[in-house]
Amino acid sequence: MDDYTGPFSKLVESFSQKVEIKTVQPARHHHSLRPCSLDAHDKFHLFMQNTFEPINFIGTSWDAAWEHIDHDDPTFGQGAAGYSKRYAAAFVDNVADDFFGTFLYPSLFHQDPRYYRLGRGPVHQRLGHALRHVFVAHSDSGNLMFNYSEWLGTASSKTLSNLYHPGNKRGWGSIATRGGVSIGTDMSWDVFREFWPEIAHTFHLPFKNREYAQNHPVIRDSRIPAPAAEKPASATVSSSSVAALQ
Repeated sequence: MDDYTGPFSKLVESFSQKVEIKTVQPARHHHSLRPCSLDAHDKFHLFMQNTFEPINFIGTSWDAAWEHIDHDDPTFGQGAAGYSKRYAAAFVDNVADDFFGTFLYPSLFHQDPRYYRLGRGPVHQRLGHALRHVFVAHSDSGNLMFNYSEWLGTASSKTLSNLYHPGNKRGWGSIATRGGVSIGTDMSWDVFREFWPEIAHTFHLPFKNREYAQNHPVIRDSRIPAPAAEKPASATVSSSSVAALQ
């Protein structure tokens, strides 16, 4: 892991962990074994880990603040009470998205909810690989299949949100519009996951892919002296000890 000691280091590290939670690292060799498949228990654990990552609460606060400024769901009112209601609604939005897209539908359709990073090749190839993930996913057996979890999960969460977002427009058109924005956001996240190693390495951010860090060593400041090696205690003999032996 690259060492990052700059401003907000804990926040940056938390964001890095958020990116990597649902990312499968590329295999080192073409004949490498495929990653272990996830059973329903593993997918539920992944849902809980991804949902309650500390960085999510900051994102929820940001979403609630924008909704508060835009006067979304006007029946929530303004002031602290209105903001708290919008925060609760935004939090439930995130939980529902992860529940349907990471646990429920991947368990029903035996799909892997994780993103498989390509990690090598031309930029356009890696970009296309990232953009197609909302359409093509890996099954638990390692085969490719349509990403039912993405589309059914998005439709389910947006339909459910009508129950606690009184300001939402009703009808399939509104659900389709909000669902399209959500899928577009997921596509952006997949692109970000694909190129995160290069981004993290360039800015010396915390990153867990040790193989990438080893192949792309970080340039250290040559003005900082290396720590002096300690001499073994047995090699240090005082002059008084030598005199005593003589």
